[in-house]
Amino acid sequence: MIKILFVLILFILSAKIIIADEGMWIPILLEKYNYEDMKKKGFKLTPEDIYSINKACLKDAIVIFGKGCTGELISDKGLIITNHHCGYSQIQAHSTIDHDYLTDGFWAMSQTEELTNPALTVQFLVRMEDVTAKILKDISDTTSEANRQKIIKKHISELTKMTTEGNHYNVSIKPFYYGNEYYMFIYEEFKDIRLVGAPPSGIGKFGGDTDNWMWPRHTGDFSLFRIYANRKNEPADYAPENVPYKPKKSLQISIKGVKKDDFTFVFGYPGRTAEYLTSFGVEQIYQVKNPHLILIRKKILDIMGEDMKTSNQIRIQYAFKYASFANGWKKWMGENKGLQKLNAIEKKKALEAQFQTWADANEDRKKKYGSLLQQFEKCYKEVVPINLVTDYLNEITSSVDLIEVVRQIYLDLIYTQPTDLQKTITSLKTFVKKTYKDVNINTDKKLFSSLMKMYCENIDSAFKPQIFSNAERKFDGNYNKYTDYIYSESIFANEEKLLKFLDNYKSSSQKKLQKDPAFIHVKDMIDMSIKVGKKVSANVQIENLYRLWIAGLREMQTDKLFYPDANFTLRVTYGKVDNYEPADGVTYNYFTTLDGIIAKDDSLIYDYRVPKKLKELYKQKDFGKYAENGVMKVAFTASNHTTGGNSGSPVLNAEGQLIGVNFDRNWEGTMSDIMYDPSQCRNIAIDIRYALFIIDKFAGAGHLIKEMNIVE
Repeated sequence: MIKILFVLILFILSAKIIIADEGMWIPILLEKYNYEDMKKKGFKLTPEDIYSINKACLKDAIVIFGKGCTGELISDKGLIITNHHCGYSQIQAHSTIDHDYLTDGFWAMSQTEELTNPALTVQFLVRMEDVTAKILKDISDTTSEANRQKIIKKHISELTKMTTEGNHYNVSIKPFYYGNEYYMFIYEEFKDIRLVGAPPSGIGKFGGDTDNWMWPRHTGDFSLFRIYANRKNEPADYAPENVPYKPKKSLQISIKGVKKDDFTFVFGYPGRTAEYLTSFGVEQIYQVKNPHLILIRKKILDIMGEDMKTSNQIRIQYAFKYASFANGWKKWMGENKGLQKLNAIEKKKALEAQFQTWADANEDRKKKYGSLLQQFEKCYKEVVPINLVTDYLNEITSSVDLIEVVRQIYLDLIYTQPTDLQKTITSLKTFVKKTYKDVNINTDKKLFSSLMKMYCENIDSAFKPQIFSNAERKFDGNYNKYTDYIYSESIFANEEKLLKFLDNYKSSSQKKLQKDPAFIHVKDMIDMSIKVGKKVSANVQIENLYRLWIAGLREMQTDKLFYPDANFTLRVTYGKVDNYEPADGVTYNYFTTLDGIIAKDDSLIYDYRVPKKLKELYKQKDFGKYAENGVMKVAFTASNHTTGGNSGSPVLNAEGQLIGVNFDRNWEGTMSDIMYDPSQCRNIAIDIRYALFIIDKFAGAGHLIKEMNIVE
């Protein structure tokens, strides 16, 4: 009886956390589900001002930046603002010891000075459509899972072909609510994107990985790019004659400032959330996945970090990689801490207990849902060791460049049997040159040795590639000796030799590859990955179970408004400017100021070296029109529900004017991808006035300010 009461109390508590500030909402459904609530909270526009296919609207000023961020138009000349960390790989790619744009920043004082970025794209959403009826046509409750997937694949292919015929658009059709619904997204992609401005790391990355995910925050996390088009204002590959793109819509920029309880909304592309995980799914993340990933990343960061301290060349080479690895490492630690604090697993179990009682109370429901939770439990037990192997293999491949190069060459030349060999060779040579530009072989060797050792120590012997056992036997378990052998004998450890090999490659060259120790090692890893891949039927079954789980939850909780998990499609999330209390007796204010930057200044620590000019501007109180009562505000927090992918998203006020650029969440709230806590979850944004101050007063790029529509 006591246990049942405890479960009921937990469920009641968990139900209370579902409030309006939580949720990532589909723009075309705002009027139906959210508009009245938004108005009550202060919103002053209409749903059509946010999303419309009949007139220019806010969606026309929002872009997918690259492959994983958001950006927004801030002028009628194609000027984009996004995060510094979203543009970091481009800034790093342009940086050399002689032109260290990471450390010193970059500002184009005219359009002719703007830097091109091969492979960088932005995409505008043309329109979205609910296509559930079209995709799920001919599917019933009696359709087998195999046939269901065939039918869905066929319908997606047919609809994609029909929608893209005769135009230059891209189409993406994605499942929502684990395949209970489907939406189609039509995009226009631009490929000529040029770097316009980036503050020095002492501003754009101020605080580095120490401050990452933390509040208070003092990072000027923004960068500027420009979209170029042909003279018809259409997408085009880079060409000198291209001109700045003229958007349908660009954002007004408000410098009126923000205050506590102001209505705000974020419009962007959140990457991935898992709000409807079962307790079994949360247990896997909390008890297995995150702890192992944290250990792996710690080892990677220790090795990279130590070597980066030894030379500017290595620091520049590994700057982007290090930042990327550090971001996940710290996020997972915060996520686990938050899940523990929320007692997330027990709350999930409480919901599941209610669900089981509801399902068993009706024969039809019992038949459909009665065994669902038992099936979840069985499948998760099967996938935990398999998924752990996949995590290790992915981390090793993404961090050890030699392995990544071998893998790519194996896949392109051996596994796929290319039809156009010369074209494949040319592409591979470009890949090799780009990769090895940012490789220090000694660092790569340390990563190889350490991660191989970790794999063997933490993965069941059943999933240990044969080459590992051979290496342990041949080198007496000394991974350093094994690594020395690999890197001294393999052509993949020498860029010049590898490029020469590719220049002379023909089908008979495969014999040489198959004798190369690095090739043998990586092929064995790939074979293990394929072996593991054949065991993922339980993972596939879990996905199918979640489709039934979310359908059952929506059937049980008819009074609850369900939002779909993030899947890198355009969403609206709204909340208010707010502070929070991370611990007993501690209250964090909702904004930070330049005073805090000056207080953190430390010339001995790279991440805390405040640029000389910024200190001079502070001393002179030369803030222009961007200060508030003589105080230069830097960043602020609000209760908008965000995640990865929202980096660079506009934070807008009730009138739809730009007041900030989203760049992070607070550490105490990183569990919001799995469970949202209104008292702790905050998004962090750079105050747009600080960005304008840096552009205008620090960089002296007033010509960019003149492009913008600023509301005072």
